[in-house]
Amino acid sequence: MQQDRSDGTATASSSGGSDAPACYLISYNQQSKHNIGTLARCATAFNVKQVCLVGSRQFNTFGAHGSSEHVDFCHYPTLEECVKDLKENKGCTVVGVEIMDGARSVHSFPFKGNTAFMLGNEGAGLNEKQLALCDAFIYIPQYGAGTASLNVAVAASIILHHFANWAGYPERQREGQKFVVAERPQRTGPRNSVPLTAEQLAAEKARRAAAVASADADAAALPALFD
Repeated sequence: MQQDRSDGTATASSSGGSDAPACYLISYNQQSKHNIGTLARCATAFNVKQVCLVGSRQFNTFGAHGSSEHVDFCHYPTLEECVKDLKENKGCTVVGVEIMDGARSVHSFPFKGNTAFMLGNEGAGLNEKQLALCDAFIYIPQYGAGTASLNVAVAASIILHHFANWAGYPERQREGQKFVVAERPQRTGPRNSVPLTAEQLAAEKARRAAAVASADADAAALPALFD
C-alpha cells in the first residue's frame, strides 16, 4: 500500500511488512573485487532482498565482516537474463545509478514498487549495454570540489538508505552502540560462490551426459574409418 506525499512522489506504507517494496542490487563489471564484500555489508544493513551477480559466480567477501552470510546472492550469466528475470518475474523497475543528463536526484527520485539498482564500474560508470537496460536513472548530488564521484559501495549505501526510508522498512533493534545482529545462517553452498540452482544442475548433468555420449559415438566410429 502506498501513500502520496505533498511533493507528488509516492511513499510506501510505514508498516514495513511483507507487502513493502523489495530492493535488489545488480553488480556487474566491478573494477575492485573487494567492493562486493562492502556491498554485501551495505545490502544487509539496508534490507536488500538480493544481490544479483552478473558474470562470475565467485566473489570476494573482503570488507564484509561476516555480513555476506546474511545476504541472498543470485547469479546470472548475462545482463539481459538478469534484467529480464527482475522485470518479468520480480516486478522490478531497473534504475541505473549514474551522473548523467536525465537522472533524478536521490532527494526527489519517484521510487515506485520493487526496484533493482544497476551499479556501474568505479572508473567508467555504467557502460552502453547497462544504460540501454535501465528504465530510469538516479544520482547523488555532491557539494564539495575534491572528487568527481563516489566509491560504488558508498554510492549504493546512500541510495539504499533513501529507498529503505521510502519503503518504510522497520529500524533494526539496537543494543548499546550497535545494532543487533541476527544469528548467522547455516551455509548450504560453497563459500564465496553462488551455487547452481536445481534447474542449472540438471542442465549441467544433461550437458555432460550428452558430451560423454558424443565422445563414445566418435570413439565407436573410429574403427570404421580404417576398415
